[in-house]
Amino acid sequence: MTKKERAELIVSRLAELYPDAHCELDFSTPLELLVATILSAQCTDKQVNKVTPALFAAFPTAADYARATQEEVENYVKTTGFFRNKAKNIRAAAHDIVERFGGEVPRTLVELVSLAGVGRKTANVVLGNAFGLDEGVVVDTHVMRLSRRLGLTRKSDPEKIEVELIKLIPRSQWTVFSHWLIWHGRRVCPARTPRCEVCVLADVCPSARKLAAVAG
Repeated sequence: MTKKERAELIVSRLAELYPDAHCELDFSTPLELLVATILSAQCTDKQVNKVTPALFAAFPTAADYARATQEEVENYVKTTGFFRNKAKNIRAAAHDIVERFGGEVPRTLVELVSLAGVGRKTANVVLGNAFGLDEGVVVDTHVMRLSRRLGLTRKSDPEKIEVELIKLIPRSQWTVFSHWLIWHGRRVCPARTPRCEVCVLADVCPSARKLAAVAG
């Protein structure tokens, strides 16, 4: 089986398994998603969703974040880890949005990654989920782990993994493909104890075959 054929099977099966897959960060505007995604670095979506309702209520616009003091923003995000740097990046990104983009979150990859604290992953999250634009594949820890286990890449750098996945996955599915892998990673294929015995991808997964051979 070629890598392309394996990718097609994976897409087909995960689409059937997770028809409702979506971004699990709570948001109602592009700005809210941008802020939530910055906060999600090395933090669970569940924890981010606990702090964002109060944060979003206190700072409904980019101008509100830009005017806020470092301490004011920190007080809302302390439980997300690395909160000082995250608060700094949120304020700096908001300042750029106000000064350079008229207070509106930009809609291009180049403009988004020019904001403080925003890399390709965050930009792809915002473009795909807030704007419905498939400009890239979000490569978080789940996508990185599963794409390697499934034999879709041998790379370890997120941007190099994204390049390989873009070649294998139809553009219209770039955003949802990330959701499928994230959902599967959380529910079936965690880092330490993959549940290969119940996985719909086990027969096409090189890692599952290796584990089965060792167990046998």
